[in-house]
Amino acid sequence: MLSFESDYTEGAHEAILKRLVETNREQTPGYGADPYCEAAKAKIAAACRCPEADIYFLTGGTQTNQTVIDSLLENYEGVVAAESGHVNVHEAGAIELTGHKVLALAQKEGKLAAETVSAYLKAFYEDGSHEHMVFPGMVYISHPTELGTLYTKAELAALSRVCGEYKIPLYLDGARLGYGLMSLDTDVTLEDIARFCDVFYIGGTKVGALFGEAVVFTKNNAPRQFVTQIKQHGALLAKGRLLGLQFDTLFTDGLYFTISRQAILMADRLKKGLKEKKIPFLIDSPTNQQFAVLENDTLRRLSSQVGFSVWEPVDENHTAVRFATSWATTAEMVDQLLALL
Repeated sequence: MLSFESDYTEGAHEAILKRLVETNREQTPGYGADPYCEAAKAKIAAACRCPEADIYFLTGGTQTNQTVIDSLLENYEGVVAAESGHVNVHEAGAIELTGHKVLALAQKEGKLAAETVSAYLKAFYEDGSHEHMVFPGMVYISHPTELGTLYTKAELAALSRVCGEYKIPLYLDGARLGYGLMSLDTDVTLEDIARFCDVFYIGGTKVGALFGEAVVFTKNNAPRQFVTQIKQHGALLAKGRLLGLQFDTLFTDGLYFTISRQAILMADRLKKGLKEKKIPFLIDSPTNQQFAVLENDTLRRLSSQVGFSVWEPVDENHTAVRFATSWATTAEMVDQLLALL
């Protein structure tokens, strides 16, 4: 059965597995105090062109979002996010569990506009009773978004300016960051993200690693006792070298970017094939998530042979579905899907 259900259904890139085997019997200090974590941090800082970066390795995306957001907010603050944002929709209330409200704002194609954020913050502080309300303490975005769309450099710069004006941090969820950076339709680089964001993370789970995410505080601005807070949130791995070794491998010789480009090329091949078959799209995504609108009969037939995500109904006879390519998707897999359609 073909699987286009998500970008973390495979295990890990073979280069990572090879190094895990080669180093298996080595004895190293725990909790990230090992040479592999140090090497990975240096390579990530160099790739970001951000020598002052503070870098930490956490176990997964939800744990990362929860830990970063909780550590940056005061107990009376919430996090501003798009209504469709991952922390608002698909994290089972993990943010709210820490006592912080997600302050959801209107979005367009999955993105949060600087004008929307600015208007919200202005209205909040002009409200005479704002001391009785949840304070907006930071802004959360993801790149790519839940709909596979991307922020432009100008949009990131505008959001950064608004956050700077109100002295709150801008946080970018990079669970699929590699696929955003390697999109055929982007003007944003890793260096741009490090410049405009106060903190972001580089996703490993969905981009070639077995598991793990790399959090980057870009202005020597990591919260106090952040390692302690990571542990309190259950996101600190005792065998931390497993995370460091994976990211050291991904950021050696540009592997992270090479395998991310593979997913983009396969998504582009799929997009062109869908267009040739006159299959419409829910949204025009330039990344590895493609949202096609299928007739319900086609959806039912296809579901017995292909794994994919049912996204949302469009009308009585049509449903939007998501096909996700990954670093491991091949041209043969794409062509088989198109043949079945």
